[in-house]
Amino acid sequence: MERNALEKTNRINLLFDFYRMLLTDKQQTFMQYYFHEDYSLGEIASIFEISRQAVYEHIKRAETTLEDYEGKLKLLEKHEQRSVLVREAAGHVDRLSAAYEALPAAAAGRESLSRLRHIAEELMEMEDDSSEGGDSHGI
Repeated sequence: MERNALEKTNRINLLFDFYRMLLTDKQQTFMQYYFHEDYSLGEIASIFEISRQAVYEHIKRAETTLEDYEGKLKLLEKHEQRSVLVREAAGHVDRLSAAYEALPAAAAGRESLSRLRHIAEELMEMEDDSSEGGDSHGI
C-alpha cells in the first residue's frame, strides 16, 4: 500500500509540473504546500484559516483536474515515452560505437557515432532536468 501511495505522489508531482499553470492560484498553493513542502492538511488549514476538509477538497479537486488535463493532452505520457526511446537510442549508439572501434580505418564512422552519442547524452540530460521538478515541459 505504501508503494502505491508513493507512486501516486510521484505521479501527482509530475502532473503538477506539467499542468501547474492551468490550476487556480489556490489549487497551486495548496498543492505546493501539500506535495512539495510536505505540509499536513491541518497545517495548511491553519495557515489559511479554513477547515482541514476544505483543504482536502481543494487538493482532491486539483488532483482530478490534473488527471483530466493528462487524459486530454497526454503530456506526461509522451514525456515518459520519449525518455524510454532516448535511453534505448543511447544504448544502441553505445553498442554500435563499441562494434565500430573494432573495425580498422573507420574514422568517419567513429566521428558520426561520437556525435550521436553526444546528442543522446544531451537529450538524456534534458529529460532528467525536466523530470526533476522543472517547469520545462513545453507549457
